[in-house]
Amino acid sequence: MGTTDENYPHFSAANRVSLFLLSSTTLVFEINLTRLFSVSQFYHFAFMIVSLALLGTGASGTALMLKSSAIKNIDAALRKLSLGTLVSILGAYLVINYLPFDSFTIAWDTRQIGYLGLNFLALMLPFFFTGLAVGLLLNSFSKEAEKVYAVNLVGAAVGCVIALLAPTYVGGEGTVVLSGCLAAAAGLFPFRMDRSSFGQKSLLLISLGAILLGAVELNARAFKTYPAHFPELRLSPYKSLSYALQYPDSEIISQEWNSYSRIDIVSSSSLRSLPGISFQYFQPPPPENGLFIDGDHLNPIVIEGSNLDFTSYLPVAAAYAIKPNARTLILEPRGGLDILIARNEGAEKITVVEENNLVVSNIPHIYDLPELTVNVETGRSYLRRSQDAFDLIIFSLNHTYYPIGSGAYSLGEDYTYTLESIQDALQRLSPDGILVISRWLQMPPSEWLRAFILAATALENLGSQPDQQIAAMRSFNTGTLLIKNSPYTDAELSLIRSFASQRAFDLVYLPDLQPQEVNQFAILQEPVYSQTFVDYLSAESAKDWLANYPYDVSPPTDDHPFFDHYFKWSQTGQILNELGKTWQPFGGAGYFVVLVLLALTLVLSVILIFLPMVISSISSSRFKFPALSRSDILASIAYFSLIGFGYLFIEIPLFQNLILYLGQPTYALTIVLFSILLFSGIGSQWSRKFNHRKSILGLAVLVLLILWLLPYIVNASLGFSFAVRVMITVIVLAPLGFLMGMPFPGGIQLVESHAPGLIPWVWGINGAASVLASILSMLLALTFGFKAVLVAGAACYLGAWYFIPRLRLLR
Repeated sequence: MGTTDENYPHFSAANRVSLFLLSSTTLVFEINLTRLFSVSQFYHFAFMIVSLALLGTGASGTALMLKSSAIKNIDAALRKLSLGTLVSILGAYLVINYLPFDSFTIAWDTRQIGYLGLNFLALMLPFFFTGLAVGLLLNSFSKEAEKVYAVNLVGAAVGCVIALLAPTYVGGEGTVVLSGCLAAAAGLFPFRMDRSSFGQKSLLLISLGAILLGAVELNARAFKTYPAHFPELRLSPYKSLSYALQYPDSEIISQEWNSYSRIDIVSSSSLRSLPGISFQYFQPPPPENGLFIDGDHLNPIVIEGSNLDFTSYLPVAAAYAIKPNARTLILEPRGGLDILIARNEGAEKITVVEENNLVVSNIPHIYDLPELTVNVETGRSYLRRSQDAFDLIIFSLNHTYYPIGSGAYSLGEDYTYTLESIQDALQRLSPDGILVISRWLQMPPSEWLRAFILAATALENLGSQPDQQIAAMRSFNTGTLLIKNSPYTDAELSLIRSFASQRAFDLVYLPDLQPQEVNQFAILQEPVYSQTFVDYLSAESAKDWLANYPYDVSPPTDDHPFFDHYFKWSQTGQILNELGKTWQPFGGAGYFVVLVLLALTLVLSVILIFLPMVISSISSSRFKFPALSRSDILASIAYFSLIGFGYLFIEIPLFQNLILYLGQPTYALTIVLFSILLFSGIGSQWSRKFNHRKSILGLAVLVLLILWLLPYIVNASLGFSFAVRVMITVIVLAPLGFLMGMPFPGGIQLVESHAPGLIPWVWGINGAASVLASILSMLLALTFGFKAVLVAGAACYLGAWYFIPRLRLLR
């Protein structure tokens, strides 16, 4: 390990501490940005952060390559880069917070394109500076590249843990301040005030001052002993919370952060929400507060002591009419409306599963009711763990209505509405129990239709009869499915008819429904929902019917959990025609967001990779690209691109797939990144002790093995406690991460032995390829599922294995 050359500069302890802190800064800021954008904008903006971080890394490699002279004072350079990281972190936050970017008007307001570009540039800069630091150290200590890479990865792993814990104590805004403090601390090493130049002393004093100011701000946020001064996060005007705060007397009466969400409780005399309430309810609605999670999805909180007569006029009450004194399980009731319905409609025993502890602790007048059993965990975990049988299971309607064409949610994973989830719920029902699912009505039928097809497919998979076991009714704006674990009896169907008639709900599907019974109250031009449900159940081939339907309403699975993604290529013309005419983010399906990003990053990545060669050929400056044959250049590009693609093609789908297992996107992202980065760092440290080609081949085989084993592991242990699931995740990912840490330092060692001047360039290639991989992985997952992306990751490492002997560096 290392070098025995006494004249060769060594990777000092001070350098390691600086790199460790900068690497931690990178991940703290990156993960926190995904949380901030989930709150202030929409999910697909959070997704862009990974791409921008990697783009900054790629640009740093190109910048280092173009620098004509070697950097001799590494400590001074790291101090400047640390200060640059600090300033760019704070500047990026201020830009995204105050620049008037509006994604809803980007199709017709050309200024928004410029604002978007400025946002991207500001967000890329912190990662550019940290990327410069890593690339500089790799280039300066190329004989110890595995040590540099190991410290970088381990520091990033620790940053994941900090990013998970910090928001609970200091909030999302405070975590931005903490990121700046870490960057400032990186500039203190080595601390030599007495022997430093005036300029270096100034940098040290600035770093110390930034840490002191940051500590004061963090103390204010953690202990709330005095006002915090760092700017609060501004929300998009199209978030539900922004709309709610427009009411004259609206005010936020509670706001808290935890590791994976921000909740706001709003008080307003004008705020009312009772989704699906009957036309026949003539009394004023009860007074409510509003619960918002990440600034969105209004959930009503009925004020304590209110009249609850309204509960029998909601569609869910039909289930209690069929099953009086029911043992009821309610999944994710958020503001607690379904809890009050169950209590007022005579449920005998009420079990509640709510995954967000802040929701439970902030609504005590509902969640502390003595007749409740409350479980703070995910619904999927509870369904797998519980051995109880329930008469009713309620999937709460806990999100706001959005048009099907909106791109705001189509990229989000939802493991509640997958085939496996519905089957788990059906298996937790008593023999004649009922699963209740309510969704918003869309035109043409889409969201509710997909839920209906999901239920029908789940029943078929369990050997049941969907045409005999589903009842469906609609209100003005919601549709409710009553999915029974056995065929409906005539008496039960009579109860459903009576309930719907008395409350003016339209029947949409019953096993014996007659044409004259539909479309009687909220009258449509055509009874499209009923027609579509019947057409699907009577189709000779469900696969052909789904293929011919204008939207993708096929049942989501755990491998493809995108319930809100309805895009088909046949919709392209419609989306392009609506561009600039509809108030929807990016003018339509979120799929096009990914395609546009892919095209842009492809162009940028090509520029970053080939810019040094172009400048070398046309410039008379001192910079000259090393003389290599075309085949050598192509082999170098292929190898470092393929390992960049392979790393992200494994990391990203594992994170998305393990959201189900670990319960929250933030938990999954943090634990997967921590495990892979930590053990990749250990693998990098040990990389010289392993055969380069064999380790890559072993990695490709291990990816395929984990791909095969992971579903069995998840199914067998999903009901275990969260701590045990975290331990299992780390154990499963440890050998994978260990081997993933070897290809890059192994490649750097080959470069160092023949053409050390190329090290910054290949660092940039790896970063540029990773940008493309982060976007392409999402595109592949949306189209083919997570397994396909993991297979592609294994294929990339096999490709890298193929190119090793073809590198001139080996000869």
